[in-house]
Amino acid sequence: MDKNFKVRVSVGTIMFAVALVALYTFHGLPFKLIFMFFAMVAMVELFSFFRKKSSMLGLILAIFEIVFLIWGTIFVVNTDVDHFWYIILGVPGYDIFAYLFGKAFGGKIFKKSRPFPYVSKNKTWEGTILGLTMAIGLVLIKMAFWGDFNTDWMYLLCGPLALMGDLFESLLKRKFEVKDSNEIIIKNDFFKKLEILVGGSEGHGGFLDRIDSTAFACTILLVISGLF
Repeated sequence: MDKNFKVRVSVGTIMFAVALVALYTFHGLPFKLIFMFFAMVAMVELFSFFRKKSSMLGLILAIFEIVFLIWGTIFVVNTDVDHFWYIILGVPGYDIFAYLFGKAFGGKIFKKSRPFPYVSKNKTWEGTILGLTMAIGLVLIKMAFWGDFNTDWMYLLCGPLALMGDLFESLLKRKFEVKDSNEIIIKNDFFKKLEILVGGSEGHGGFLDRIDSTAFACTILLVISGLF
């Protein structure tokens, strides 16, 4: 078991435990404040990208990412705990199972091709397909027992939206030639200590990396809820 995997598992477990406690105290207010804090630090990380490289396309992509962080936060603040469980099951659910299935089965079925070779070359067909299947399945199970398809159907998009959000951030980082969202900012002593909260270190970490999929998914859900 490599070090990166251990860090992901340990930090993910701690963050999930903290999120659960925060969700079920004071009507979820602590969780919403934590998410807002993550979004603000993620924006600082995003602005730090310009210290490495800047371009018009990079600026446009960064503006979209800022919109995702702001609108995603608005959706989180206005979502009750019961409905936020859809997001937990669909978004982190996709990320976790795509990573685990990719590590376990990547390249064993589709040996010579990758689904997104330019944007995210490490993603595998096996991890992507099985991750999406698990995310949609978990949302459906929750919907069947503790939901209503007529009002909650849009949450079935959480898995696919998580994938799209992850790919968007991968494209953003590629255009700025950044490997991890904390790559530049973590060199500051203050942020180096702060990044420990999300397992931040050279080669792994960053607040933006932790909430990019959720921010993207929640932004699209906010738009859909406004339309329907």
